[in-house]
Amino acid sequence: MQPDYLTSVRKQFEYYKMLGEKTFDQLSDEKLFWKYNEESNSIATIVKHLWGNMLSRWTDFLTSDGEKTWRNREAEFDNDILTRDELLTKWNEGWDCLFKALDSITPENIDTVIYIRNMGHTVTEAINRQLAHYPYHVGQIVFIGKMALDAKWSSLSIPRGNSGAYNAEKFSKPQHREHFTDEFLGNKED
Repeated sequence: MQPDYLTSVRKQFEYYKMLGEKTFDQLSDEKLFWKYNEESNSIATIVKHLWGNMLSRWTDFLTSDGEKTWRNREAEFDNDILTRDELLTKWNEGWDCLFKALDSITPENIDTVIYIRNMGHTVTEAINRQLAHYPYHVGQIVFIGKMALDAKWSSLSIPRGNSGAYNAEKFSKPQHREHFTDEFLGNKED
C-alpha cells in the first residue's frame, strides 16, 4: 500500500502544480499581481504563502518541526514579489522541496511521528494535511485567473458544454485503471 499511496500522492501534487502553472501561462505579468479588492490576495501573494509553507513543512521533514523558527508566516502575505521570474522561482523552490521530501520517505521511516507546531502527526497525516491545503490555494489561483481573464479564460479541465462528448469518448473504451490526473499530466496507460 505504501508505494501506491506515495505514487498517488505525488501525482496529486503534480496535478495541482500543473493547474497553477497552466493558470500562470494564461496571464499577463500584470494579472499575476491583480487583486479583486484590498482584502484579497493576488496570485503572487498566494504563491509566496505556498512557498513559505512548503519550505517550512518539507525542509528536514522527518527530523524537525514543520513550523520552522525561521518562518515568518505573516510576511508571506506582504506582496513583495515584483516579477514573474521571482514568482516562478519561489513556486518551483517550494514544490522542489516538497518532492525531495516525498522522495525521502521509505518503508523504514514511514511510521515516523513528525511534528507541526509541536503536534504529532504520522507521515501519512502530515502529507494528507498538505494535500488538502495546497489544492485549496491552487483553486484560489485558478479562480483569480478566471476572474482576471473573464471570457478569455481557457478551461483547465472539461470546457463548459463538452461534458457529453468527453464522457462519450471515455465510455467508448474498455474499463481500465487510470489515475484521474494521468490524462491531464500526459501519463497515458495502455
